Amino acid sequence: MTLVIAPMLMSTFPSILGGSGTMPDCSEPVSEGDEDQSGTASSDIPAEYLELYKEHGKKIGVQWNVLAGVGKRETDHGRSRLPGVQKGTNSAGAAGPMQFLISTWGGKSKIKIPSQFNGYASDGDGDGWADIYNPADAILGAAKMLKRNGAPEDLRRALFTYNRAWWYVDQVLAIARGYAKDGEVKRPPEADPMCDQTLVDAAPGDVVKKIIDYALAQRGKLYRWGGTGPDAFDCSGVIYMAYRNAGLTIPRTTFVQWPFGVRVKDGDEQPGDLVYFNAGPGTRANSPGHVGLVVSKGKMLEARCTLCGPIKVTGYANRPGRVGFTRPLGTDSVKKQLERLEQG
Repeated sequence: MTLVIAPMLMSTFPSILGGSGTMPDCSEPVSEGDEDQSGTASSDIPAEYLELYKEHGKKIGVQWNVLAGVGKRETDHGRSRLPGVQKGTNSAGAAGPMQFLISTWGGKSKIKIPSQFNGYASDGDGDGWADIYNPADAILGAAKMLKRNGAPEDLRRALFTYNRAWWYVDQVLAIARGYAKDGEVKRPPEADPMCDQTLVDAAPGDVVKKIIDYALAQRGKLYRWGGTGPDAFDCSGVIYMAYRNAGLTIPRTTFVQWPFGVRVKDGDEQPGDLVYFNAGPGTRANSPGHVGLVVSKGKMLEARCTLCGPIKVTGYANRPGRVGFTRPLGTDSVKKQLERLEQG
């Protein structure tokens, strides 16, 4: 599914704004408060929209100023009176403040939630409806689409999927930089490859370091059901191969990895452990179908699904359907493998 957006050039921002290129602070989350927005953002973005960009950007894991850049570039944050913004569609069939195609949204401009549909229709204000013209719904849908296609790591890929023109990508990123107080589009530490070594160094022991190092190196690759690399993986496949990189063999699939590992209490998990979710085909509460690799407290490396974007580091603390944690390194089978490795 792709999104076609009408070229509504609203911005007077320059097309290229340079970043500092400095090393990110890998110990602190990216701030999302008022101190992160420029005077331009405060004066140009309507208060309602600014709040929604920040709320839904934080919820989904997309930079708020990138969402705002899309909203500005598309419809001047819903203020445009061109066809397809307030009602109907434009000549390309796009509608609403974030300019979704009706077909991409879900087949209708307003959909009852929950319902069965294919699209990005979202209920951003909790009224039970996904309305393409409602800013809360449209901005949440846009955040989901950007996330699914590479954000927050690969913003150029995500924005190109949103509207397939590189000049569009450049313009949105320029606007986004203009909305940031420091003129940068920041990535959260877990999404910045420059922070990978920090995660590896914090891992407990050389074996876990090897597991985490391999897993992080697969970030940005595609999801493929049954995949074990080198170009694509499924959720359990990337973990299976990360353990193999450390010289260890664990079960290949999620359904067998779950009973294999030693159970770990919520809060006692550590890097190298596995975190499971009641999600995916055939899953049940006592037989989870999705798994991620814990890389730091609250963060996991996961290959989620074909439509969920590339392999990435995401948060698991507030993810619905979490079943529990296991520690493969705590099993007798893996302990014997570790002994053999130590003996050479």
